[in-house]
Amino acid sequence: MARRKKEKTTYKYECNLTGEEYILTAKADNPEELMSVKAWYEMNPDKDDRPDDVKKKLGLEISES
Repeated sequence: MARRKKEKTTYKYECNLTGEEYILTAKADNPEELMSVKAWYEMNPDKDDRPDDVKKKLGLEISES
């Protein structure tokens, strides 16, 4: 007998700040507190530790440190 492939349940959420929609495979405990990565970096620019090539791809200004 053939095994049935298990289907993954997906959940759609929307960022409260940017309005960006994203899909998760795990159910969020507090979906109203979810935010996109872009929104998190906008709120915390001092913690932006992404490499310069990633910032360049996203069109962000690169700080000279």
